[in-house]
Amino acid sequence: MDQTRAPVLEALVKFRERGDVVFGPPGHKQGRGVDPRVLDVLGEGLFASDVLVLNGLDDRRESQGVLEQAQDLMAEAVGADTSFFSTCGSSLSVKTAMLAVAGPGEKLLISRNAHKSVISAVIINGTQPVWVHPHFDSELHLAHPPEPADVERALAAEPGAKGMLLITPTDWGTCADIAGVARVCHDHDIPLIVDEAWGAHLPFHPDLPAWGMAADADLVVTSVHKMGGAIEQSSVFHLQGSRVDPDVLKQREDLLGTTSASTLVYASLDGWRRQMVEHGHRLLDAALARAERIRAAVADLPGLNPMGREVIRPQGAADLDPLAITIDVRELGVSGMQAAEWLRAACHVDVGSADQCRINARITHADDDATEARLLDALRRLAAEHERIDPRPQVRLPDPGALELDTVMLPRDAFFGPTEQVPVSRAAGRVAAELVTPYPPGVPVLAPGELITKEILDYLTSGPPAGMLVPDAADSSLETLRVVAD
Repeated sequence: MDQTRAPVLEALVKFRERGDVVFGPPGHKQGRGVDPRVLDVLGEGLFASDVLVLNGLDDRRESQGVLEQAQDLMAEAVGADTSFFSTCGSSLSVKTAMLAVAGPGEKLLISRNAHKSVISAVIINGTQPVWVHPHFDSELHLAHPPEPADVERALAAEPGAKGMLLITPTDWGTCADIAGVARVCHDHDIPLIVDEAWGAHLPFHPDLPAWGMAADADLVVTSVHKMGGAIEQSSVFHLQGSRVDPDVLKQREDLLGTTSASTLVYASLDGWRRQMVEHGHRLLDAALARAERIRAAVADLPGLNPMGREVIRPQGAADLDPLAITIDVRELGVSGMQAAEWLRAACHVDVGSADQCRINARITHADDDATEARLLDALRRLAAEHERIDPRPQVRLPDPGALELDTVMLPRDAFFGPTEQVPVSRAAGRVAAELVTPYPPGVPVLAPGELITKEILDYLTSGPPAGMLVPDAADSSLETLRVVAD
């Protein structure tokens, strides 16, 4: 295929050249009805490109196949059999992928260090999760993806499972042995889904960790807005082999997805794919060199410890994305959450994830010498001025084993069944009926159907005073919890 083409962008140009006047959605009529104050902020070009696919970019019969051409080009570019664009972000895409493999009441192996969107999918889909717990590095207080042996043990215990969902890379950049997990799954004739939200860039440079399709995964979900050049909510399904039916996947996506898909998302996905095919190796070369310089410079700063390839060891990670700069700040005597807030307030530098122990900055092909300098200047100031940060109570981190809770009820039943709100002092021994998710990075500590323990309560209740955000709990102060009614 001609990878220099971008069918969605080309169709937008033709739409403008034709001068079509639209008497259907969107109601702003390509920006003519937008408040000028909005145009001053967002720009006229954004609204001029907000066009329906049907009776806009294409006719109602889709005779030009604009979207299909763009998806086929994406599949060829990354080595997939089939690719589908999604405009609802990977939070929607991962729900669709899971439902294409395991339906209501069916069992699905899931890495327990999953993002909130995965746990939400378990609730919505009615899937029965078989949690495969990650490996916990007690020194770093960091969860690494499960290994092939963990998946083998889980399948031996649950031979009726319909598939496996693996999360890699993690929010902190650590990566799973996808090929090893795929071998185990395929030996049991079940598909492997990879939630690779942080890995859209991986197919385009050999010095990056192996990505799902190249490691024999069956279905991979990527968030191109995270590490690529597409706008927010840009997500892609990639599919290969015959273990997941593409027609079933498309039907499940149609069931959950929007009927008003954004051409802005489609166009940015289309353009990013062309950019990566034509220039990705060079752009990522520069990003990798930049990340290496940043990591080396941070290593020389007192109290800041960038995570490197030392995490790749037995019971650790299989690989590390070098573009994820994860920095342990505990030697400064502050939490990662405090460090992130200070960097934003004092330096106007926003990091990605932050928890009790660390912060994370993602380097992409979009960074340049100016952004590199801003980040390093801010981190130098943090190292020099950290004593100015007001002291706060610290999160009481639990022992690793305390995070592995027993699921005693189907998550969907716990979430939708009768519930009550109880003081946290009376929540131990009760069954959780809500998600409790420190953000970022967004991995739930409590999922519906899990048996609440005192250790988990001690951990969670110490969080809000220390700056932990828990936006999905009914009571974000965590003075009370929603539990299954007796």
